[in-house]
Amino acid sequence: MAKMEVKTSLLDDMIGVGDMVLLEPLNEDSFINNLKKRFDHNEVYTYIGSVVISINPYRSLPIYTPEKVEEYRNRNFYELSPHIFALSDEAYRSLRDQDKDQCILITGESGAGKTEASKLVMSYVAAVCGKGAEVNQVKEQLLQSNPVLEAFGNAKTVRNDNSSRFGKYMDIEFDFKGDPLGGVISNYLLEKSRVVKQPRGERNFHIFYQILSGASEDFLCKLKLERDFSRYNYLGLDSAKVNGVDDAANFRTVRNAMQIVGFMDHETQSVFEVVAAVLKLGNIEFKPESRVNGLDESKIKDKNELKEICELTGIDQSVLERAFSFRTVEAKQEKVSTTLNVAQAYYARDALAKNLYSRLFSWLVTRINESIKAQTKVRKKVMGVLDIYGFEIFEDNSFEQFIINYCNEKLQQIFIELTLKEEQEEYIREGIEWTHIEYFNNAIICDLIENNQTGILAMLDEECLRPGTVTDDTFLEKLNQICATHQHFESRMSKCSRFLNDTSLPHSCFRIQHYAGKVMYQVEGFVDKNNDLLYRDLSQAMWKASHSLIKALFPEGNPAKINLKRPLTAGSQFKASVATLMKNLQTKNPNYIRCIKPNDKKAAHIFNDALVCHQIRYLGLLENVRVRRAGYAFRQAYEPCLERYKMLCKQTWPHWRGPARAGVEVLFNELEIPEEEFSFGRSKIFIRNPRTLFKLEDLRKQRLEDLATLIEKIYRGWKCRTRFLLMKKSQIVIASWYRRYAQQKKYQKIKSSAIIVQSYIRGWKARKLLRELKHQKRCNEAATIIAAYWHGTQVRREYRKFFRANAGRKIYEFTLQRLMQKYFLEMKNKMPSLSPIDKNWPARPYLFLDSTHKELKRIFHLWRCKKYRDQFTDQQKLIYEEKLEASELFKDKKALYPASVGQPFQGAYLEISKNPKYKKLKDAVDEKIIIAEVVNKINRANGKATSRIFLLTKNNVLLADQKSGNIKSEVPLGDVTKVSMSSQNDGFFAVHLKEGSEAAGKGDFLLSSDHLIEMATKLYRTTLSQTKQKLNIEISDEFLVQFRQDKVCVKFIQGSQKNGNIPTCKRKNNRLLEVAVP
Repeated sequence: MAKMEVKTSLLDDMIGVGDMVLLEPLNEDSFINNLKKRFDHNEVYTYIGSVVISINPYRSLPIYTPEKVEEYRNRNFYELSPHIFALSDEAYRSLRDQDKDQCILITGESGAGKTEASKLVMSYVAAVCGKGAEVNQVKEQLLQSNPVLEAFGNAKTVRNDNSSRFGKYMDIEFDFKGDPLGGVISNYLLEKSRVVKQPRGERNFHIFYQILSGASEDFLCKLKLERDFSRYNYLGLDSAKVNGVDDAANFRTVRNAMQIVGFMDHETQSVFEVVAAVLKLGNIEFKPESRVNGLDESKIKDKNELKEICELTGIDQSVLERAFSFRTVEAKQEKVSTTLNVAQAYYARDALAKNLYSRLFSWLVTRINESIKAQTKVRKKVMGVLDIYGFEIFEDNSFEQFIINYCNEKLQQIFIELTLKEEQEEYIREGIEWTHIEYFNNAIICDLIENNQTGILAMLDEECLRPGTVTDDTFLEKLNQICATHQHFESRMSKCSRFLNDTSLPHSCFRIQHYAGKVMYQVEGFVDKNNDLLYRDLSQAMWKASHSLIKALFPEGNPAKINLKRPLTAGSQFKASVATLMKNLQTKNPNYIRCIKPNDKKAAHIFNDALVCHQIRYLGLLENVRVRRAGYAFRQAYEPCLERYKMLCKQTWPHWRGPARAGVEVLFNELEIPEEEFSFGRSKIFIRNPRTLFKLEDLRKQRLEDLATLIEKIYRGWKCRTRFLLMKKSQIVIASWYRRYAQQKKYQKIKSSAIIVQSYIRGWKARKLLRELKHQKRCNEAATIIAAYWHGTQVRREYRKFFRANAGRKIYEFTLQRLMQKYFLEMKNKMPSLSPIDKNWPARPYLFLDSTHKELKRIFHLWRCKKYRDQFTDQQKLIYEEKLEASELFKDKKALYPASVGQPFQGAYLEISKNPKYKKLKDAVDEKIIIAEVVNKINRANGKATSRIFLLTKNNVLLADQKSGNIKSEVPLGDVTKVSMSSQNDGFFAVHLKEGSEAAGKGDFLLSSDHLIEMATKLYRTTLSQTKQKLNIEISDEFLVQFRQDKVCVKFIQGSQKNGNIPTCKRKNNRLLEVAVP
C-alpha cells in the first residue's frame, strides 16, 4: 500500500461492512450477503465488535507475510482492516502492558480452519515478542509442538484433510517483559474409536500413514512393518492417499519436530514401536472353538502377528494370548475366570488398541509439557489458546457428537456471559447507563446434560454402574422417564403425546434442542463408549511388558496396586475436564475467533449460502450482534473520532486547540445530530444506531471531495504561478547568455583575422632569412670541398712510395679477417642442441682454425652443462651428487652398479614415522634417519640369513629386530673402518669395525641388501661428512670378516643355483663362507 493510502480506520475503503455491528438492516440474509461480498474480494476476516469471524479460503493468501505482521504491530484494533493479527496484537499488548491474562477461543466445525487460526496466532505472538537465543528456543519449541500433535491427533475426514480429532488448550506463559517462558498443553477427548474403525472416505490418524510412507526400509524392518497399506486392517484403503499431502515429507517433519521439542532418540523409538504395535493389533484374527463343557471360546488364527507384537513390546506371548481368550473378574477375595467368545475377543483387541493409542497420545502431551514448561519460578502472565471441535450435526450422531456439543454449549454459555460482562463493564467504566439486554440463556440446556441428579450424563453413569442387564435401550427408557417433560428433550418413547406423531424421530433415538438447533442422537453405543472398559487381564499383560513406555502407560496393571473400584466413565472425565476449562477461561480476558467453512468441497472461490447459514445459526453469530447492538452499536475514543470527522465543522477544522471531548461536542452540535442517537462517556463517544455512523461517513466523504477540489484549485494556481515565474527567470538567463555568446563570437572573429595577418608577415620574414642562410651554407661547403681535394692530393703525393711497399701484408690481414668473420657467422647458424649428451659439432671449414674449433667446442659444452645444472633444485643436486659419488666408487668395479643407475635413491624404504608397529623404534631414535631398510644379517655358524632393520643416521649405524623393533646393535660412524663387497652381481657386503671399540665386541657385520649401491654410497658420504675421513670401500671376490675372535674368509664363486637368481651362502668350514652367485 502506498504511503498516501495508509488506513487510519477499518471504515476506509471498506468492502461491505467490516464490523457486523454496523450492518443495516440486520437479518440473516444481509449477514450472509455481507460475508459473501467480502469473501469474493479476498476479505476473509470480519468483526463482530471484538470477535473475529474467519472464513476458510482453502488457498494461500498474501496476508500473513512479515510485512503484514509489522503493519498490525502496536496498532489500534479498529485502525486497520479486520485481521486475525489485529486480535492477536490486541491480546498480546493487553497481556504485556495491562498485566491481564488472556485467552483466545477458536471455534467452528471441522474444516473451518481452527487449527490454522491457532497456528497464525502463535506465529504472530512469536514474531512480535522479544528476541534472544533462549527466547528463540522457547518459541521454536512451542511452534514445533504443533506438527507432533497434528501427526498423532489429526486425521483426514470427509470435511477436512487435516481435521483435529481432539481438543487442545495451550497456556503460553510470559515474563514481565512479554517474552515467552514456556507453555502447558491440555488435550480433550481424543477420538480413539478412529483407531479401529473409520467412516467411508476417511483415514486413520496421520502418523500411521507417515511411518509407512516416510520411514526407511531398515527402520520399518525394526518395527516389523511393511510399506503396503493393504496389509493392515486398521487402515482404510479407499482414502489412503490424499491429494496434495506428502506423508513421507511430513514424517521427516515430525521426527525433526520431536527432536527440537526435546524427545530423546530412545523415546522417539519407543513411541514408534507403540504405534507399530497398535497397527499390528488390527491384524490379529480369532476363530471359534468349543470346549468340553459346551462353552464357546476364541483362538487366534495366525500367531505370527501376535509373536511380532510381543517382540516389539517385550510381552510374554503366552500371557498376551491368554488375555485375549480369558477374562478374570475379581470381587472381594474371589476371582472368576471366564472364556471370551469371538465377538468378545475382537472387542478386547479393539479396546486394547484404542486404550494403547489414547494413553500414548496423553503421554506425548505430558512429555511435550515437560519440555516446554517454564523453567523459572517468577510470576508469569498467561495467554491461553483454545482450539476445540465445533458444534457437530451429522446424519448419524453418537456419543462423541453428544460430548462435543455439550462442550460447545458450555463455551456458548461462557461466551454470552463474558460478552455481556465485558459490555456492562465498559458502560460502567464510561459512565453510560446500563440497560438490561434480553438474550437466550442456554443454562437450561447445560443443566439438562450435566445436572448431578437428573442430567443425561448422570443417568448414563448410573445406568453403567447398576447391576443386571444394561443396554442402550434401558438407558433410553430411563431418559424417557426422567426427561420426558423437559422442553428441550424429545423422544418417540416419551410420555409426552406431542411427539407420538413425529415419524422423523426413530424409536432408538432422542433429540435435544441445542442453542444451535435440534440434534438427533443414536442411542446405540452410548453405554459401551461411556464405560470405555479395558479388561484387567489386558492391563496386567501390558504392565508385564519389558518395554518401559508401555509399562508406564498401564500403571493399574501392577498386581501390587490392584484397585477394585470401577474407574471413572468417559462422560464423567470429560465433564470434569470441561468444568476445569471453564473455570480457567473465566479467570482470563476472552478473545474470540469464529471459524466458518464456505463449502464442503474444500475448494477455493466457492461460497455455499446454505452451509454458511447453518454455521451462522449454530455459532450464534446473529445473537452475538444483537447483544452487541442492544445498547450502542459503535463506540470510539474522542481523539480518533475528532481526528476523523473534524473537517465537518468550521470550528474544529483544521485544528482544535481544546480538549478532544469538547471538540467532539462542538462537532456533533454543529451537525445537529439528535441527542438520543449518542452519549458521551468518560473517554469515548457512543453512537446508538449504525445509520448515524454511516451518515457521518457520507458527510465526511462529501467534505473530503470538497476539500480535494479546493486543494486541487489552490495547487493548480500555485503550479501556474510557479511556472510563469520560472519562465520569466529563464528568459532573463537565456538573453544574458545569448549576449555573452554574440560578443564572444565577434571577439573570436577579430582575433582570428589578426592571427592570419601575423602568420603571413612571419612567413615572409622566415623565407627571406632561409634564402640568406642557404646561400651562406653553399659558399662554406664549396670552400671545404676545394680544401679537401687539395689536402688529398698533397697526402697521396707524400705517401705513394709507402703504400706500394706494404700492400701484400695488408691484403693478407684483410682476407684473414674476412674468413674469420665468415667462420663465426656460419657457426652461429650450425650450433647443436643444449643437451649435454648431444655430441654433434659442425665440421671444421679451414685447417688453420683447428685449435680454435676444438676450444670453441669445449667452451660450448661447459656452458651448456652449466645451463643444465642451473635448472636443478637443491634436492635434485643432492641426488645427482650421490649418483656421481656412486659412479666414482663402483663404475667398472661392481657388476651390480649398472642396474642401480636408473633407480632413484629413496633412503627411507620403511615408513617408520607412520607405521604404529615401529613406534617404539621411532621413539628410541632422536636423529634424522638417512636410510631405513630391511637387510639380511648372515649367521657365521650356518650361513643362514636373519631379517634386520638397517638404520643410518648422521652419527650412527643401527641394526634393529624387524618384528619387535628393539635395537640390537648401535655403531658410531667413527668406529666403521671399511666396507667390503664382491665385484659380482650380488648384494652381500661386510661392515668392518675398529678393533678395540665397544661396538666391535661381536665382530664385523656381514649383511645382504637389495639396495647395496645406495647404502654403501650414503654410508660413504655420511662418514666423510661427520669424520672428515674417506671410508675405505674394498671390492674383491675374497675378503676376511672378523667374527668375535676369529677371522672368516668370505669367498664369492660363480654357479647356477636351484633358487634361480638369488645368491646363497654356505659354511664350508670354520674359516670359510662360500657365496654362490648365479
